[in-house]
Amino acid sequence: MRSTEDLIRVGPVEAFLKVKRAGFRPSLNLLYAMAGAMADCHWAELPEERKQELLAALEAAESANPIRTRWEKAAAASDRASRNGADEAETHADADGGAGKLLDDAESDPDSTTAGGNTDNGVSRFE
Repeated sequence: MRSTEDLIRVGPVEAFLKVKRAGFRPSLNLLYAMAGAMADCHWAELPEERKQELLAALEAAESANPIRTRWEKAAAASDRASRNGADEAETHADADGGAGKLLDDAESDPDSTTAGGNTDNGVSRFE
């Protein structure tokens, strides 16, 4: 919000919510002050009826699109990451046919030099 025109275009309730979504904790005086600025009066001079209209509009807007705290956002991101990690692990297990092991037995590994002696046969693994 950079100008009076921006405030008029968006309205006091949405401007108030933008402040809250930015992480600030504004009091209702800010809401009333913006409405008063639009009505060209001090916020304390706003009629009680107008204040009640603003509160009702604010409650409706917040219930339609709740504002989450940074802790709620972090918890949601953590839940998504853990679900994605579990989904990824299942995908890899399915690609292996479920047979992949964290540590393979040395005897079952044909490339292992400890299981059956030297399997080099003069061929480099890096070629």
